[in-house]
Amino acid sequence: MEEIHKQALTHDQNDPLREFRDRFHIPHDHQGNEKIYFCGNSLGLQPKTVSGAIDNELEAWRTLGVDGHFTEPNPWWTYHKRLKKPLAHLIGAQEDEVVAMNNLTTNLHLLMASFYRPTAHRYRIMIEGGAFPSDHYAVESQIRWHGFNPQDALIELRPRPEEETLRMEDIIDAIEQQQDSLALLLLPGIQYYTGQFFNLKTITEVAHGAGAKVGYDLAHAIGNVPMQLHDWNVDFAVWCSYKYLNSGPGNTGGAFVHERYANDLEIPRLAGWWGHQEEDRFQMKPGFKPMYGADGWQLSNANILPLAAQRASLQIVAEAGINQIREKSLQLTGFLEECIQSIDPEQKYITVITPRNPAERGAQLSLVFTDRGKEVFEKLTQSGIIVDWREPSVIRVAPAPLYNTFTEVYRFSEILRETLS
Repeated sequence: MEEIHKQALTHDQNDPLREFRDRFHIPHDHQGNEKIYFCGNSLGLQPKTVSGAIDNELEAWRTLGVDGHFTEPNPWWTYHKRLKKPLAHLIGAQEDEVVAMNNLTTNLHLLMASFYRPTAHRYRIMIEGGAFPSDHYAVESQIRWHGFNPQDALIELRPRPEEETLRMEDIIDAIEQQQDSLALLLLPGIQYYTGQFFNLKTITEVAHGAGAKVGYDLAHAIGNVPMQLHDWNVDFAVWCSYKYLNSGPGNTGGAFVHERYANDLEIPRLAGWWGHQEEDRFQMKPGFKPMYGADGWQLSNANILPLAAQRASLQIVAEAGINQIREKSLQLTGFLEECIQSIDPEQKYITVITPRNPAERGAQLSLVFTDRGKEVFEKLTQSGIIVDWREPSVIRVAPAPLYNTFTEVYRFSEILRETLS
């Protein structure tokens, strides 16, 4: 293991993102020691600039009151626009195609209201089996809302027997089998449980060829892997911002709507005041006129304090660069995989269910334990390691490139080794 330790130290010395760790608050134990935080796929750590960003808006509120809506340099009524550029860059979109608003599930419902328009013959929705419960609930409720039965209208993609992840050829085959009845394909960018990163470009092409609309849940993908939603012709996408975007618990989510719908006045939507054309919004007249692009799906004015926190974090992500983040992620997750293999080379106790191909995963490995998985998780927690337990037997380990180190991966593997022995 001494050789692996040396590798970790060398990787850390050569890491171009190593200084970004100091921009985050690292949790400590009761003795003041830093914990090993491998849970950024559930909640990213707090950037040190967040408190100052929020304090600035609190000061504006304290000294300006309602005038803060229109006072430079950061007037509240247009505050959400300051997040467009970094968000658009992360998912490969035009600025008019993205908006920070609401939370993920609210945005999913709003966009399904526009893009799930079932008919008597084309009414089915395809998701992955074992989808995150919130997505599953939203889809089922939308199906029932339109008068259909989920047992017939909901198609769940499942892996082959004895496999944990979906094969691309099986996804394509399932879409083509339902090409006469499929209304919407809704998949995650990265599957939360297994960590599988899907080929969104190809899936979108196939689904469009079958006559279906395509939406993605990017909760675990945004800030984790580079994407090109505009060029891939994705219809819509939604996300939260508190995982790899590090914007704080339950913070404001976001949405993408492709530019081909930007000025479509016929598309149905659940409208709100803030989606009305900006130039005459305050005239308070009836008759909804949607803003151009994704902004036309807004309901209410932005939540300024949460957006201030998100803006501070996005500035750090933008400075690091999503391509550099991805490059370190590939190295960091690959090193974690090597360490796991050194502990259990014959996979007697641990099986990695996340795809072995680095191009098919993000900053996460999901470990299945043949025995005592919950006990291992609890002992890791007692040792100052924060990871994520998922029933029935999975520990999700997610070293985040912005604040985790290779030495932490090595230390985690040594503690895991001791725990298993």
